[in-house]
Amino acid sequence: MSEFLQQLLNGLSLGAIYALIALGYTMVYGVLRFINFAHSDVFMVGAFIGYYLGKLVPEGTLWGGLLVLSGAMIGCALLGMFIERVVYRPLRHGPTLNVLITAIGVSLLLEYTGQIVFGAAPRTFPQIFPTANYHVGSLTISSNQVFVIGVAILLMIALQLIVFKTKIGTAMRAVSLNPKAAQLVGVNNNVVISFTFGLGSALAAAGGILYAMNYPSIDPLMGVMPGLKAFVAAILGGIGNIPGAALGGLLLGTVETFIGGSQFSTYKDAIAFAILIVILLFKPAGLLGKFTIEKV
Repeated sequence: MSEFLQQLLNGLSLGAIYALIALGYTMVYGVLRFINFAHSDVFMVGAFIGYYLGKLVPEGTLWGGLLVLSGAMIGCALLGMFIERVVYRPLRHGPTLNVLITAIGVSLLLEYTGQIVFGAAPRTFPQIFPTANYHVGSLTISSNQVFVIGVAILLMIALQLIVFKTKIGTAMRAVSLNPKAAQLVGVNNNVVISFTFGLGSALAAAGGILYAMNYPSIDPLMGVMPGLKAFVAAILGGIGNIPGAALGGLLLGTVETFIGGSQFSTYKDAIAFAILIVILLFKPAGLLGKFTIEKV
């Protein structure tokens, strides 16, 4: 039983990170109806911003860790808004395929620019929060896991409040439902879309910091696999659905951790994607997604 609880805790910790990244995918898709493949590399940039900021603050302090986390989120929010303004906005009314190809190009640009700027060699992420291990019976809980789960929950709650309790959140939902009608009633679509990119990128940065805390070796290609799995999590929960993205991330992280601790650990990635295929066979719109009728 203790081993089960330990694996569950590890899985929820990993799943919370996937959920934060998946929220960025699903928010952009909900507003613009396209997948921002550069999102996983914004996650990488967030980790590197945290790496350099972590060198400037006292190591292992709560306020220093919060400062690093906030700085990375602000930096990546600005990066996401810049990418949207310079790269995606001119293509907004063009064919969707053009935007998707451009997103892949931006992803590769960030990866290879990262190798030039940061260097290709892995770096050890500094310990930005206080560390301790707590023992509850035979269960071992690390402070990093507590921070990861706690910060992820707080950010998800904050996102829900922004989307459903604020004026900009109402505008985001209006643009998601009908961009032209939203513009007719006075919504500035450009501002809303830019804000959506910034918010999603900030969540990706938080995911990058939390991921680097638990897996403290970072490199310019570190976002490829977590980003792919977060994309799978977003589809699993229902792309465009915020609670669905969170649920998909937690579920995928938990399943992956349990498989990783079994005799089938070599196939954990393949099994995780196979589970996605099986679920989509029975629920093509995802666990919390809804079918939409598209006029042709």
